[in-house]
Amino acid sequence: MTDKRIALMAHLMRRAGFGASYGELAARAARGYEATVDELVYPGSNGVPEFDELAMDRYYPGHEYPTSPYLGASNFMYHLLTTPRPLEEKMVLFWHMVFATGDAKVDNITQMVHQIGMFRRYGMGSYRELLVRLAMDPAMIFWLDNNENHKGSPNENWGRELLELFSMGQGNYTEQDVFEAARAFTGWTISPKVPGANLWSFEYRPEDHDFDEKVFLGERGRFNGEDVIDIIARRPATSRFIARHLYNFFVADEVQVPSWNDIPPQDPGAVEAIAAALVSSDYDIAETLRFLFNSDFFKDEAVWFTKVRSPAEVVVSTVRLVGEYGQLKHGVMELAFESVYQGQDLLNPPSVEGWHTGKEWIDGGSLVRRINFCADRLSNPGLPGVRDIIARLKEREGRSPRELVDGCLELLGSVRLGEETYDEVVGHAEDAPDAFEDRVAKVLQLIGATKEYQFC
Repeated sequence: MTDKRIALMAHLMRRAGFGASYGELAARAARGYEATVDELVYPGSNGVPEFDELAMDRYYPGHEYPTSPYLGASNFMYHLLTTPRPLEEKMVLFWHMVFATGDAKVDNITQMVHQIGMFRRYGMGSYRELLVRLAMDPAMIFWLDNNENHKGSPNENWGRELLELFSMGQGNYTEQDVFEAARAFTGWTISPKVPGANLWSFEYRPEDHDFDEKVFLGERGRFNGEDVIDIIARRPATSRFIARHLYNFFVADEVQVPSWNDIPPQDPGAVEAIAAALVSSDYDIAETLRFLFNSDFFKDEAVWFTKVRSPAEVVVSTVRLVGEYGQLKHGVMELAFESVYQGQDLLNPPSVEGWHTGKEWIDGGSLVRRINFCADRLSNPGLPGVRDIIARLKEREGRSPRELVDGCLELLGSVRLGEETYDEVVGHAEDAPDAFEDRVAKVLQLIGATKEYQFC
């Protein structure tokens, strides 16, 4: 029978990270759920080391200072695969999907990697500070044309997306507010760079800033960009908007962002509770996440295995589970490409709106790609994570097809299958090879090929 503590821990690690081996889940369950949440949310104060950037620089200088989009995506993928701080990196992916910026326009992949690094440094801290950092980020400035935003001739692209997609959402501001926000950010630009793979830097030009009085969201003053962000943070719409993003990413799939003004959240109480946690913590993301993961609505078994994993999550969670990247090795670019083939080109979202999530991740072609990727790796006894599952099952008494399927589901993180799917897997397991190792590999392959395995 599945240990309920380990099953709950598996749910936490799937959502707050990228899954975990059964051994790690058991060890974390023994330490306690709340202690694990605290370690995930505050890794530094719990002795968890940072990602070793020096090792990447030493062994993969082309990834650390990329000169092509694929090397940049490989940098991000390698962090996702090997970070000892899974929630920190999960939040990097979250902010990349919310503050979607693409190298297709920026055309400076090292600058894109620097933006991702900014999310890594500030993504678990103050949301207000993160917005200020984002407004000063050269990749974002170029992406949304704020380098073309001048006194007397404002460009509204950054001001519009700041309000529509990054903070408040549609229906909570006027066109005049967009215009006034643009005026407040005049003079926030980037310095020229030497042609080639070199970096911009943020530059504030006071001679190009509009110092005149502005009226923004009903408040009057000679506002600059930071003033505008302060006003945004005080609006209830902002806390609710970011709360719904957090709910969508960590708890249950919502409708796409453009529909949020028309369709209410599926669990309004949970979204309001997250919003209240944001406000009471002064928009401290780590504290808000601690509240979220300890909440009853997050622990509720009704939300387990209801979220469609993004392509990056499919690749990273599977590779981490089978132990394919326990040390520095080649092949990370192929895994970055795998995410592309499944529908998520890291560092190159399709638009400022980002990727559509949930069931929209899945179409016929991407589903086949996902299933093949998962099934191929789970059925490879040469990988340490698969060998560990085989070894644990050898220590158990039950060897019938049903007992093998139950054991594999448990060791994969208490995976759940629908009744019809479960019966089909058991039926196929009855025809599995006689050799025990091959039988287990066959059952793992069958589970990896189910539609249910695509959910977390």
